[in-house]
Amino acid sequence: MDVRSQISMVFHLDKCIGCHTCSIACKNIWTDRKGAEYMWWNNVETKPGTGYPSKWEDQEIYKGGWVKNGRTIRLRGAGKFKGLKTLFHNPSLPVIDDYYEPWTYQYEHLFNAPEGDDQPVARPVSLITGEYITPKAGPNWDDDLGGSKEYARNDVNLQNLSAAEQEAMFQLERMAFHYLPRICNHCLNPACVAACPSGAIYKRGEDGIVLINQNKCRGWRMCVTACPYKKSYYNWNTGKSEKCILCFPRLETGQIPACMHSCVGRIRYLGVLLYDADKIHNVASCDENELVQSQIDIYLDPCDPEVIKAARANGIADSTLEAARKSPVYRFVKEWELALPLHPEYRTLPNLFYVPPLLPTMAFVENGTYETISETFWAAIEKSRLPMKYLANLFSAGNEYVIENVLKKLMAVRLHRRNVTVGDLPEEEVYGPMNEVMMDKDTADAIFRLTSLPLYDERFVIPPAHREEAMEMIESTADVKGNIGFGFKIPPKRGL
Repeated sequence: MDVRSQISMVFHLDKCIGCHTCSIACKNIWTDRKGAEYMWWNNVETKPGTGYPSKWEDQEIYKGGWVKNGRTIRLRGAGKFKGLKTLFHNPSLPVIDDYYEPWTYQYEHLFNAPEGDDQPVARPVSLITGEYITPKAGPNWDDDLGGSKEYARNDVNLQNLSAAEQEAMFQLERMAFHYLPRICNHCLNPACVAACPSGAIYKRGEDGIVLINQNKCRGWRMCVTACPYKKSYYNWNTGKSEKCILCFPRLETGQIPACMHSCVGRIRYLGVLLYDADKIHNVASCDENELVQSQIDIYLDPCDPEVIKAARANGIADSTLEAARKSPVYRFVKEWELALPLHPEYRTLPNLFYVPPLLPTMAFVENGTYETISETFWAAIEKSRLPMKYLANLFSAGNEYVIENVLKKLMAVRLHRRNVTVGDLPEEEVYGPMNEVMMDKDTADAIFRLTSLPLYDERFVIPPAHREEAMEMIESTADVKGNIGFGFKIPPKRGL
């Protein structure tokens, strides 16, 4: 048993209000500079929708992630031999039009325009070429189902739905959408690390954060192709690849990442998970219908004496083990099995999990009518306006049973809390569903507490970084210039 620790996240989609505050916080700190104008390490998409970059989920276009190859796996669009063939021309690489051409406005024209009969305007100017442009896309161009014919109807996750099911989703009385915030998943089996010819991308041993060493990066951009979530970006100014670093300088000082600190809906949770690295290959190469449960099984119980013993033998500090025992991510992912990975079929074993949206709250369509009064609210699960199959394509590699089980647990919590606060439902309608998903009142109250009323320290459990140990390792391996990690430098030693 090779026990390691991993900083992981949970995003609760029922709480996301799509305000994009997280995106702006990240942009202002990390990508507000030349060459990074088009980058959004954190972005919020509307689903159904094509996302950012456009159709990033269609791996027939972008060739990202891993595919099963007998008893093992291989990179879909990168690797030693494929990399050589696509060294000078990579047709699977997204171009700027797949993202958008970033722009600003010629604001000074509003003040300097000569007097005239018309109102002066601030014309859009490209941040890349400096020329006037007409914006045609953006990181949230399809926000709130804007331009549904061009965006929502072209969502890759609709491909397994029948034409009638797809058409029903866009009828006015059935129309529904939810937000999908995305950052780098800091995967257990990252395709970007495997694809990098320079060895510039690595996974930190102490917390599993995936970083790009800017000194080693040669701008091959194989990581951009390999990442199925398209969260590795090419900086056209520096000639290097960049990605979300999970605000590790903040984590090392006990602060949460900027996107989580600024989240208005308080949808984000962060904590430590322990996992068995010896199982990564077997989990990543298992059959598709086993992917979700196999990934959940790779995470270990931090209270198990054998796990604790193996973790200490691997150098994991007791403070990290204590943080793992208090981790909200462990409760959502492992204990309650409410949070699921995004597109597990990419086989990267992502460490960002999502609690699927329970939409609408307690209503469904029956006989062409939006129904809110029924003898049983439990039926709303099967008749939800957002098809189960669509959510399964997003979070469970098409396994509808996994999604149904999660949604029924979420509905059981709501029925229980409605009974506690209002008391207008028959006992059998409340506790029959709870028994069906094997949930007791204490568990339902605990889920409600961590979902709706959590304190700051309950949402974010950050282990001490133990930088005194990490710095010793860095000093022994840093190059002669003292450059490390994401362009940071070791401060010079001071003494007599």
